[in-house]
Amino acid sequence: MKKPNFKLHKQNDAQEKPPKNPLTAAQRTDFLRSMCFLGPSLLGVIVFFVVPFIVVIYYAFVTGGSNSTFAGLDNFKALLGNGAFRLAAGNTLKFSAAAVPLAVILPIVLALMLEARIPLKSQFRTFFLSPIMVPVASVVLIWQVLFNYNGTFNAFLANFGVDKIDWLKSDFSLMVVTILYLWKNLGYNMILFMSGLANIPRELLEVADVEGASPVYSFFAIKMRYLSPTILFVAILSMINSFKVFREVYLLTGSYPVDALYMLQHFMNNMFSGMDYQKLSAAAIVIALFMILLIAVLFKVEDLFGKDVEG
Repeated sequence: MKKPNFKLHKQNDAQEKPPKNPLTAAQRTDFLRSMCFLGPSLLGVIVFFVVPFIVVIYYAFVTGGSNSTFAGLDNFKALLGNGAFRLAAGNTLKFSAAAVPLAVILPIVLALMLEARIPLKSQFRTFFLSPIMVPVASVVLIWQVLFNYNGTFNAFLANFGVDKIDWLKSDFSLMVVTILYLWKNLGYNMILFMSGLANIPRELLEVADVEGASPVYSFFAIKMRYLSPTILFVAILSMINSFKVFREVYLLTGSYPVDALYMLQHFMNNMFSGMDYQKLSAAAIVIALFMILLIAVLFKVEDLFGKDVEG
């Protein structure tokens, strides 16, 4: 009996197998066309974001001077032991902890008010949307007129026998900047929440109303759950903007504000002016890691809270 030639069968099977998903000429053409459109943006991201961040990482782990050597974590230890950095980080965190929750909660309240039938709705909307169209310098000028030592607010308080307060150099300075930050950002956040409320299925709200659910229950059980992606986006956006409040502080108080308004950007600008790139780079990495961790926590919370309404 003749033995079967298994080797020949294996060769035939190998020859019969089709090639693994080769790109057709049309697909290659589409890929090249896509890269032609994406190429400039991709090149810009690499040149202006990726490469500088790699340079920052390099400076954070080397010593200063012409003969740079590997420093390990010494630059980070020096940064955390720096009193100016601790002051700036504490002020920035304190400001963000107060301003970001308000920048999320107040726009929700405003969006709900505009969704209801209230008098002077157009004027109310205009008041909060106007800062979006006005340049930051103009908004800061308004605040200087209001909270200057001889400004409008002190003139108003003088009618009640209250002594003048130099608001931007007092213990109330952080509160003044917080109010400015909120007025500058509430309008945009309010628009986002109004859009989120408009996308909630009306059928669910009608069913809840028919079943006798209270407005408070409908808000937390339905509206808040459908608004969770918007809340996440607004929280991240507000947090990023709170770290950039240096612009307003600088225009209000100049390069050397009171200790209560000394922010992280002040510290980083001073390190740049003093050419202390090691501390500057270490601070940039610490801030980036903190932001990544905080955003990851926010994404996890949103996923747990609103996963059952996504789809």
